[in-house]
Amino acid sequence: MTHKLLIVDDDSFLQEQLEWALKQDFELVRCSDRESGLRAAASERPDLVLLDLHLPPSLALVDGLQNISNMRAANPDSVIIVMTGDEKAETPLQVVEAGAYDYFHKPIDLRELRIIINRALERQRIERENARLRREIKERYSFSQIIGLSDGMREVFDAIRRVSDSTATVIVRGESGTGKELVAKAIHYNSSRNNGPFISVNCAALPETLIEAELFGHEKGAFTGALATVEGRFERANGGTLFLDEIGAIGLPLQSKLLRVLEDREVTRLGGKHSIKVDIRLITATNENLEDAVALGKFREDLYYRINVVPIFLPPLRDRREDIPLLIEHFIHRFCQEHSVKNKRIDREAILFLTDYIWKGNVRELENLMQRLVLMTDGETITTSHLPPHIINGAAKFEETKPKLAHPILPENGINLDQEVARHEYELLSSALERSGGVKIKAAELLGLNKDKMKYLCRKYNL
Repeated sequence: MTHKLLIVDDDSFLQEQLEWALKQDFELVRCSDRESGLRAAASERPDLVLLDLHLPPSLALVDGLQNISNMRAANPDSVIIVMTGDEKAETPLQVVEAGAYDYFHKPIDLRELRIIINRALERQRIERENARLRREIKERYSFSQIIGLSDGMREVFDAIRRVSDSTATVIVRGESGTGKELVAKAIHYNSSRNNGPFISVNCAALPETLIEAELFGHEKGAFTGALATVEGRFERANGGTLFLDEIGAIGLPLQSKLLRVLEDREVTRLGGKHSIKVDIRLITATNENLEDAVALGKFREDLYYRINVVPIFLPPLRDRREDIPLLIEHFIHRFCQEHSVKNKRIDREAILFLTDYIWKGNVRELENLMQRLVLMTDGETITTSHLPPHIINGAAKFEETKPKLAHPILPENGINLDQEVARHEYELLSSALERSGGVKIKAAELLGLNKDKMKYLCRKYNL
C-alpha cells in the first residue's frame, strides 16, 4: 500500500528536496501556502502531512498553531509532522498540544526525517487497527448478532435497549448455552462505557482458593507463590463492565466481600493495606435458582437484592423453536466465512429435524453442530444424511410425544390465526392456574413450561 504524503511549505527548494527523497515511497501532493494546504488536506485525505509552522500570509507562531488545529479538523485521520526553524524551547510542546505528532528543526536531516515518518506511520497503523477492532467488536455484539424473532427474544431485545445506557445492575438468567455472555456484551457495547474494558469471569470455572485473588488482586508476598503485585478483575474493569458469570457458585465468605465492593466501590488487594476506587458497571448471570439458594442460606439475601435489580430472562431454545431456522442460516453463513469454506445451504427436511430436536445444550449445542456440519460436509447442501444419529432419533422421539390433535375445521370465511392461538393459549393458562390454585410453578409443570416461560406468558396475558 502506497501512503499519500502532503508537503505544505513555501520554500520551493525544500519541496523539491523532499520530493526527490520521498517520491519512491509515497504518493506526493505539494502546496505552498496555508489555504491550498487546508483544501488539499480535506480533498486528498493524506496519510501524512509535512507542515511548515510559519506559512504566509502570517508568519506568527499563534497563526501557525491555529493552522495545525485547522489541518487536524480538515482530516482527523492524517498524521502531522511540523517543520520549522523556530528555536524557542517551548515551541515543540506547543505544536504537539495543537495536534501535531512530532516536530523537527530545519535544515532537514533526511535520515532523521525518515525515522520520524516511519514511526508516525506505524503509530497510525496501530490506531487504525485498534479502531477497526473496536468497530468489529461493537458490530459482533450488537443486536444483529443475537438472533431471534420469537416473543421471548423480542422481550430480551427490549430489555437490552432499556438498560444499556443506564447504570442499573443487571442479572441475565437462563439455562447453560442460551447466550448469557452475548447479552452482557451487547449491553456493554451499546452503552456509554463501550470504549472501556469488558472483563468476564466465570465464577464456576475457578477454584474457591483462587477466585478471591482473581477478583480483588494481590500484593507481592500476600501468599505462597505471590511473586509480584497483580491487579484483580475489578481494577482491570475500571471504566467499563465486569461480567460475573455463574455468580451462584461464589461461596458465602466471598459474597460478603463482593457486597462490600458493590456498596463502597472500592477494592483492597489480598495483602494490601489501601483501598482502590473502582468505577464499574456490574452484570451477573446464573443458570441456578438463586431464590432457592437464598431460602437454603447458600446465597446472601442482601447480595441477591443488590444484583437482582434488572433481571433479563433468556428462554431456552426449545421454547423458541421458530428461531431455530434463523440461527441455522446465521451459523452456516458465519462459519463458511470464518473457515473460508464455499457457501453452503441446508435442505428443508434437515431443518425440520433440527427444529424438532430438544437442544438440551441450547444455542451453544446448535452452534457447535453447525460448525461441524460446515467443515465436514463435502457438497454444497447439508441434508439429513449429514445429521448425527442422536439428532434424528431425538427429533423422532419428540415427534412421538407430541399430542395428536383432531384435524381442525376451517370456517368458510377463514380465521385470524394469531388471535385464535392467543385465545387457546390464554384458556390453557387460565385452566392450569385454576387447577393449581394459582401457583404458577405447578401450573407451569401442567403445561410443560419452565418458570421463565410461565412468567413471560402470565405477563403477556396479565394473569
